[in-house]
Amino acid sequence: MNQRDVPLCVDLDGTLIHSDLLLESFLLLVKRNPLYLLLVPFWLLGGKARLKREIASRVTLNGAALPYAAPFVEWLRTQKQLGRPIWLVTASDSRLAHAVAQHLGLFDGVLSSDGQTNLSGSNKAAELVKRFGEKRFDYCGNEAVDLKVWPHAHAAVVVHGGKALEARARAVTQVAATFAPQPTTFKVVTKALRVHQWAKNALIFVPLAAAHVLGDAARMLDGLTAFVAFSLCASSVYLLNDMLDLEADRAHHSKCRRPFAAGTLSLLFGLVAAPLLLLLAFGLALLLPAKFLGVLLAYYVVTLAYSFLLKRLVMIDVLTLAGLYTVRIVAGSAATDIPLSFWLLMFAIFIFLSLAIVKRFAELHAMRVQGKDKASGRGYQVNDIHLLQSLGTASGYLSILVLALYVNSPDIARLYSHPKLVWLLVPVMLYWISRIWMETYRGNMDDDPLVYALKDRTSLATGVAAAIVLWAAT
Repeated sequence: MNQRDVPLCVDLDGTLIHSDLLLESFLLLVKRNPLYLLLVPFWLLGGKARLKREIASRVTLNGAALPYAAPFVEWLRTQKQLGRPIWLVTASDSRLAHAVAQHLGLFDGVLSSDGQTNLSGSNKAAELVKRFGEKRFDYCGNEAVDLKVWPHAHAAVVVHGGKALEARARAVTQVAATFAPQPTTFKVVTKALRVHQWAKNALIFVPLAAAHVLGDAARMLDGLTAFVAFSLCASSVYLLNDMLDLEADRAHHSKCRRPFAAGTLSLLFGLVAAPLLLLLAFGLALLLPAKFLGVLLAYYVVTLAYSFLLKRLVMIDVLTLAGLYTVRIVAGSAATDIPLSFWLLMFAIFIFLSLAIVKRFAELHAMRVQGKDKASGRGYQVNDIHLLQSLGTASGYLSILVLALYVNSPDIARLYSHPKLVWLLVPVMLYWISRIWMETYRGNMDDDPLVYALKDRTSLATGVAAAIVLWAAT
C-alpha cells in the first residue's frame, strides 16, 4: 500500500491542539452566563455527546485562538503537500470541529460527535473502519483511549503521548512517527498560580507596621495566617481568571505565554485546583476573627465580579483594582484586630488607584507599539493613553498630599518621638511615584507595579530610605 494513498486521520484534543475543546467551550459558556452551570448536569444525563452539543450551540469558538501544536501542524502541512488525504477525526462536537478545520484549511473531511454519538474510543474506531476499511488509515492520537483505534489502523502517530503510550501503541500496530509531549514542570504550575503575585499580600502587614507592633508574636502569627489565606484565595482567582480569559490572553503580546493560554498546563488542572485552593483559604480564615472571613469573602466576590464583568468597564476596572489592593490592608486590620487609620485608608486609595492606572497605561502603551487600536477584552482604546496618564499621575500626587497632611496632623505625635523627621517621607514618595510613571511611560513596566517595585533596585533602595526615615523618627 502506497503511504501517500493512506488517509491520515488526526485527533483534535491534546493532539492537534494543546487543550481540550470541551473544556474550552465549557469555559466560554460559563463566561457568557454562569447560570448555565445549573443546566450542565441535566445535559449530561442525556450523554456526553448531548452535553457537547448543548454547549457548542451556545458558544462561538474562534478557531484562530487555540494553542495549536506547531511542530505537529507543520508535519501535517508537509504530508498535505505530498498529496495525502487528511481527515480531522474528533470526539468534539461537529460545530467546534468545523471551526478548527476551517481555520487550518488542512483537512479533506471532518468526522466528529453529532449530539447523539460521542465519537471517541470504540465509536471512533468503528466509524474509521466503516469509512476507510480495516488497516487502511493512519491515526494520530495522544492518550490511552486511542489504543481502541490503533489496532484497526495501518499505522499510529503518537503525538504528545510519551514513551509509555508509544510502547503500548507499538504492541498493537506499527508507529510511523512520534512527537514529544510538553512537560508540566513545577515552574509552569507556580506560574499559573502566580506565586510571584503573592508579594502584594504583604500589604496585610501594613496595619502592624503602622501601629508599630511588628514585634508582637501573636499578631504576627495572625498576620502570617491571613497572608497564606489571601495568597491561596488569590491563586484560586488567578486560575479562574486565566481560564475565562483564554482568547484575550492569546491575543496579548505577553499574556499569551501564560500556561493555560499557551496550553502548557491542562485546563483540567485549573478546574480542580481553583476550588481546592479556595476551600483551603477559607479553612485557614476560620482560624482568625470572623470579620477577616467577611473581608476575604468580599475580596473573592469582587474579584469574581471583576473577572466576569468589571474588567471590561472603563474606569470601573481600575477603581476595582485599587479597591482590591486596599482591601488587603483592611484584611490585615481585621486579622490582627488593629483599628484602621483614616489617614492610611485615604493614602492607600489614591496610591493604589495610581498604580492600577499604571497597569492599564502599560497595556495600552504596548498595544500602541504593536500598532493596535483597541485592547482585547477591555473597554479602552489606545487613544485613551494620554488621559489615563493624567488621571494616574494626579492620583499619585494626591496620595502624597494626604501623606503631607498626615505628617502635619496631631495624630502623628502619638506614634513618633521625632515627628518632624517623617516629613522626609514626602520627597521620598514623590520621587518614587514620579519614577514609576516615568518607567511606565518609557515602556519598562511589564508587570504588576507592586511586583515590579519588589524586583526594581531603585524602588527597593527607596523603600530602604523610607524605612530609615521612619526608624529615625521613632
